[in-house]
Amino acid sequence: MIENPSAIDIRKILEMLPHRYPFLLVDRVLECVPSESIKAIKNVTINEPFFMGHFPGRPVMPGVLLLEAMAQSTGVLAYLSDQAKNDTRSIYYLVGVDKARFRRPVGPGDQVILAARLQRCIRGIYKFETTAHVNDELVAVADFMTTAMEDSA
Repeated sequence: MIENPSAIDIRKILEMLPHRYPFLLVDRVLECVPSESIKAIKNVTINEPFFMGHFPGRPVMPGVLLLEAMAQSTGVLAYLSDQAKNDTRSIYYLVGVDKARFRRPVGPGDQVILAARLQRCIRGIYKFETTAHVNDELVAVADFMTTAMEDSA
């Protein structure tokens, strides 16, 4: 387990994920056990660019972006899991989403706790079970599959 939560702040996340504003949706990693699980945060603010149109007068984080935040947390877990095994730099691509369900809307002021657990890795395909919570209330669930490709940049 990574002991110091401040060790995985936004600067380190930027080293692990290729995403940048406005598409980087993981703000901090709270805890991580490589090859097992991760818990991360997405702070949702009224300044998010999607709130201008989704929906005026009733801002709601689009479900697809909530899924993207969950997927990005799996990318961090896969990255840290691979780093524990070797020193290659890879980019993790989403290859599948299953069983996605939304329980309640997420809006400005919410702090989304993204949790992912690695179920298995077979032939380079990682399979994760993920959840998203706000104030201990389940807001979304999904299973994701990702795979790594070498970063040629």
